[in-house]
Amino acid sequence: MKYQANDQLPYGMKGQNNKSTKFVLIAVMSLVLFTTVPFYYPSVTYSSFIFTSFNSDHEPSPHTSSGPGEEYDPAATAIPTSSTHKCDIFSGEWVPNPDAPYYTNKTCWAIHEHQNCMKYGRPDSEFMKWKWKPDGCDLPVFNPAQFLELVRDKSLAFVGDSVGRNQMQSLICLLSRVEYPIDVSYTKDERFKRWKYTTYNFTMATFWTPHLVKGRDSDPNGGPTNTGLFSLYLDEFDDNWSTQVEDFDYILLSAGHWFYRPAVFYERSRLVGCHYCLLPNVTDLGMYYGYRRALRTTFRAITSLKNYKGITYLRTFAPSHFENGLWNEGGNCVRTRPFRSNETVLEGPNMEFYMTQVEEFRAAERVARKRGLKFRLLDTTQAMLLRPDGHPSRYGHWAHENVTLYNDCVHWCLPGPIDTWNDFLLEMLKTERLRSAEERLHSKDRKLLVR
Repeated sequence: MKYQANDQLPYGMKGQNNKSTKFVLIAVMSLVLFTTVPFYYPSVTYSSFIFTSFNSDHEPSPHTSSGPGEEYDPAATAIPTSSTHKCDIFSGEWVPNPDAPYYTNKTCWAIHEHQNCMKYGRPDSEFMKWKWKPDGCDLPVFNPAQFLELVRDKSLAFVGDSVGRNQMQSLICLLSRVEYPIDVSYTKDERFKRWKYTTYNFTMATFWTPHLVKGRDSDPNGGPTNTGLFSLYLDEFDDNWSTQVEDFDYILLSAGHWFYRPAVFYERSRLVGCHYCLLPNVTDLGMYYGYRRALRTTFRAITSLKNYKGITYLRTFAPSHFENGLWNEGGNCVRTRPFRSNETVLEGPNMEFYMTQVEEFRAAERVARKRGLKFRLLDTTQAMLLRPDGHPSRYGHWAHENVTLYNDCVHWCLPGPIDTWNDFLLEMLKTERLRSAEERLHSKDRKLLVR
């Protein structure tokens, strides 16, 4: 129901216009209706009533899905009420999903070679056939038509490391059932790509910044572990992305694994310490110190943007699953099924990274709210802790190839469990639309009450 405010009626005017009196009566009756319907009919929630009214141009349709390579039903563009807005979608279990996957490495060209597990001979395929089931509700399988309708005329920036790029490639593959994007990149550098869905005027971009802040490789000989020693300027923005995202509608941040690597830390242009740099007279502050400061600077970079009005998502840490050794000491991930939630716990470095993220996010969220910005937590940690079976392992390259990460237990096979991150993202976009509808209605209610 829509209220039509009459700006010609000053506050307090009585009895001068019969139509005005009718309008007030209708308004009061409407308010009574809004407040009593949920009371007498608890199965009709206030939020769902708002949401379906807000989308009255579309008839609600059930979530539909198609198999790899099938045409997608255009009717699926209707956006139904989010069924999860009062449920923690990030807490749950993995359950079998025989309908998956919804694309293959043969139907999608966007899969990076290192995540193309089936191409390189992975013998099992069951890792693709699971679905995340939150406690207390159902998380719908990704609906590409709905997603593209929600992001019509908008833009999304993936800012961070290669795991974030892994998610972007998953999103391109999931959307390929409706449309493939065209390359509109400003540079030939593969670390900075832009894709546009012309039918929907939707742009997606990736900005490579593994530490999120300004940094450089400072040791060409590889440092103490022969994997590189980085100089990180923990209080300085990385201009490669911070000067490029002001006009984006959504920013999705992703970082963590690169902080395991040796690094020297600078603040206010002076050396303050390091993580495992093994340099004389330099204090080892640890990787969590660097990570916390980098997150703090990243959030400050976003809140300091003068014209940014978008929504910022922090994607939480996705644990790796190396067993029987570290990543550079023969560790591997050969499990073929997910854990149950009672079979493993978040602990050690995984817990520290996660808690550091959440603490810094909450502090930044308070600042952002004062400036009218929206920060959201895309909490993938528990779901991915339970998926030791979803990594490329040795199936991200040919056996004879000499590669840095021989057994990859950090990134995720495509198709694979990382596709669920985009299930999360779509549901969060739907919930955001629900919030906007509620805010609009409540705003109209307030205006009506003061007349």
